[in-house]
Formats: sequence, structure tokens, C-alpha cells
Amino acid sequence: MPRAKRSRITVKDLAKDLGMSVSTVSRAFYADAVIAETTRKIVLDRAHEIGYRPNPFAQSLITKKTQIVGMVVSDLTNPFYPEVMTRLTSLLQKQGMNVMLASAEQADGTDEAVDLLLSYQPDLMIVLATNLKSHARERCEAAGAPVIFFNRLSEDGLGHGISCDNVAGGRLAASYLAELGHRELLYVSAFPDASTNVERHQGFREEAMRRGFAAPQVIEAGRFTYEAGYEAGLAVKDLPRRPDGVFCANDIVAIGFIEGVQEGIGLRVPGDISVMGYDNIAMAGWPSHRLTTIAQPLEEMMDATVKLASDLATSTDVAQRILHIPPGRLVERNTVMDWRRAND
Repeated sequence: MPRAKRSRITVKDLAKDLGMSVSTVSRAFYADAVIAETTRKIVLDRAHEIGYRPNPFAQSLITKKTQIVGMVVSDLTNPFYPEVMTRLTSLLQKQGMNVMLASAEQADGTDEAVDLLLSYQPDLMIVLATNLKSHARERCEAAGAPVIFFNRLSEDGLGHGISCDNVAGGRLAASYLAELGHRELLYVSAFPDASTNVERHQGFREEAMRRGFAAPQVIEAGRFTYEAGYEAGLAVKDLPRRPDGVFCANDIVAIGFIEGVQEGIGLRVPGDISVMGYDNIAMAGWPSHRLTTIAQPLEEMMDATVKLASDLATSTDVAQRILHIPPGRLVERNTVMDWRRAND
């Protein structure tokens, strides 16, 4: 026989159980409400015992805040972003915020994802791995939901942004390869318009040319995916000059690139060609990959994002904040060779 569905416990039920007024019980769930701490503890303890949870939508009618953070992402195939989402969500929840995710399968589907999230009246939006069009950002702000771009910057330079200093990271990659004796450099590009891709290429190219090298050759992978990296690896055979040092737009592209040049062309990594990535995703450290890479300063980036989110959730007067956090450390593993020793 099917079990009867249990009815939802309401604030009236809790008040009746405690012999208190509904207004007294309701105030216990607001940190800034005027109520004796002993009374608050009695209410919260009993609520926990009987399984009562305050309705956030009912609360929002009073506070004008939903405590919802809308998160938009369009590149879940890139392992970097599931890792970020998991950790960032945990940090936001510790601040009393609830994360609601909307995934856009394609970058041009972000309008629909934004509209879906706005229907739940979020306090703010965090955009990962997608270029939100200016009209969509403006629609969010008009609805009272300011936008934070994480690891990307807005196309029009407006809105809030938290990003690693990708130009400095690109310079670090070129410097490292050059100091190990590499002279024929290659950059494997991903989304052409993504600020992360543009800035990493810029830094890599500037540092190479500052050292007197030719401008690095470029292969356009087109996406931040393993498959795109693999195809880029196969394309090495069509370059006018074979590179000896390669910097990929991110780790998953680098992993695909390595397997492309090894399986498709027969080049050894790092025996014939050195390869490095960017991000330091968990997969980069697997024994099967052991990828040399530049670690993003994720802890600092996420802490800054949560701080900004908390400020935006409690104030309507927060000046535009764009932070370029210095790049993380170089992580040396097995995919880059010291060519100075090899050529002695």
C-alpha cells in the first residue's frame, strides 16, 4: 500500500508546537531581527527537530532578497569549470546563498539561460565560460541582478570581473620555454573571442618577440576541448616550420594536442616537441598525462568572487570591480624537456 504523502510543515505549525506567535517564530530566522537569543535558539532547535525549513520565496517578499545566485555556463565539457562550480558553490552556500545553474549548450544560447534564471529573481548572476552579450548583461542589471564574470571579462568592458592575469601567464609560458632552449614556438588557440584566449596569446607572443624570436606560429583549435586539441595536434604536420615548444590555451586542449601529435604524427612528447597547458586541472596531474602547466590562482579568484557576491547581495551601491589576480605557479611535470641539455 503506498505511503501517504506527508504535508509540508509550515511556520504556523511550528508556532503552534512552541506555543509562540507566528511573528515571534518568523523573526528567529532573520539574523538582524530583534528577538532574545534564548528564544531564537529554542525556535531554531525545534525547527531542526521537526524538519521545518523557512520558505525562501516567502522570505523574499519581506527582505526583497531571494538569496539565489544564478550561474550561467556554456562549457561543461571543459573539466576546469565543473571543478570551479563545485568549489565556488560550496563557498557561496557557506555565505547563505543558494546557487541555481543554467547551462547553455552553445555560447549563443546564453540568452535563454539568462531568461530562465531571471524568472527566479536571483540577487546576482555569475557567468562562467561564456561571453554574455551586452544586452543580456543589461537585462540582468535592469532586473536588479548585477553580473560577475568569472575567468572572463565582459565584451564591452562593463560589469564586474574576476580573472587571472592571463597576459602575465602567457609571458611566463614563453619565458619558461625559451630558458629551456626552445626557439620555434607555437600557440594553440581556442575560442578566438574569449578574453582568456586572447590575453594568453598576447602575453606569449609579446615575450617571445621581446627575446628576439619570430612571432609564434598559431593553430586555431576553435574550442577549449580535448577533440579540438587533438585535431590541432594533427595540424602540426601542415605548419611551415615544426615547432619545438608549444603553449596551449588550456590543459584539456594540451592533453588532446599531445595525443594528436603522438598518435597522428608520431612525434614524441617531450622528446621531439615540448607541450604545456594552463589551468592545472586535476586531470593534468594524472600519471597518464603528467602535464606541465601554469596553475590558476583559484583560491584567490574564488575568494574574491565570493567577497564581491556578498557585497552585491547586500548593497545596491557597489562600484564596478574588475580584478586581475596574478597568475599562479608554474607546475613542472613531464611534457617539457630541457633542450639545452638535449642539444649539448
